[in-house]
Amino acid sequence: MKLENLRLRILDRYIIKKFIGTYFFMLLIIICITIIFDLSEKLDGFVKNEAPVKAIIFDYFLNFIPFFINMFSPMFVFVTVIFFTSKLAAKSEIIAMLSGGVSFSRLLVPYFISAVIIAIFSLSLNLYVIPPANKNRLIFENKYVKQKDFARTRDFHYQLSPGKLLYIERFNRRINTGYNFTLEEIDNNRIVSKLTAETAVWDSLKGTWNLSNWFIREYDDINESITKGSQLDTLIDLTIDDLYLKSSTFQSMKQSELNKMIETQRIRGDDLIKYSLIEKNTRYAVPFSTFILTIMGLSLSSKKRRGGLGLNLGIGIALSFTYILFLKFSQMFVHTDTLSPALALWLPNIIFGVITIFLYRIAPK
Repeated sequence: MKLENLRLRILDRYIIKKFIGTYFFMLLIIICITIIFDLSEKLDGFVKNEAPVKAIIFDYFLNFIPFFINMFSPMFVFVTVIFFTSKLAAKSEIIAMLSGGVSFSRLLVPYFISAVIIAIFSLSLNLYVIPPANKNRLIFENKYVKQKDFARTRDFHYQLSPGKLLYIERFNRRINTGYNFTLEEIDNNRIVSKLTAETAVWDSLKGTWNLSNWFIREYDDINESITKGSQLDTLIDLTIDDLYLKSSTFQSMKQSELNKMIETQRIRGDDLIKYSLIEKNTRYAVPFSTFILTIMGLSLSSKKRRGGLGLNLGIGIALSFTYILFLKFSQMFVHTDTLSPALALWLPNIIFGVITIFLYRIAPK
């Protein structure tokens, strides 16, 4: 394609305006409908828990909207393309464009530009808007909608640093106390020291752990020495927040915080790393799907069909929901250790990308 053919024309501006306008119009309609249904579902809980109207509006719904937009962005994009392209095809405007010398690949240019705008919008939401919004939304939900759903309470295994291993058998979150605390230091596959305690209580003022009935066993090549006591304050690279991590916690982290958490989890061998990696890859995979679903929608709806707009919309909604379900289902491959988080979360894009290439090749040109 020649460079001069990529210059924006009146037709390009017309399609971009239709694409972006229809996309945000659909967002507005769906968001209004969703808020109505969500409010009707949770209204009893709001009343029962005496949630303030101001908090419902600003802490919940205002923060719920970006989360909802991101979750269903692929469907909005796909249905938008199907909707207004099918209207163009029904009026024989697509045929007129192709007959007038506009190639199908050139017709794709304004669609692609629109997809870039929407992808940047979606990525910006994922990286900068949704994490702090999720934090406020989850705080509201834990307080007024459902009881706090904390993560694990048993069997904490961490590698605090190379050769420094920590284990807590059980943790009571009401009193911030761990039971059967063990801290081992290993050098060249040999235990150098082992610190055990009946309980480890988090001291929020000092930022340390207070150990009760503790023993320290230190080993050299020949001898073993034992030190014990009733109380001991110890400072380790583990805070109370690390034990309160759950899957939704990572949805509230900024990108820099999420990347730092992933590196920390890798060092510690934290099995919750799968949730942080799922969140990281989802933030990029969903915006990228905009390009795939835009080309797929154009390829499907550019031909004038006997069923008209209704048939194309039905196909579009079915395929977009299939993509969203596939994106959610692919997370199961991570939890079952079948696929890596990166491959699992990008798998829907790969499969739909292959389908898109096939549909593009057979689209009327």
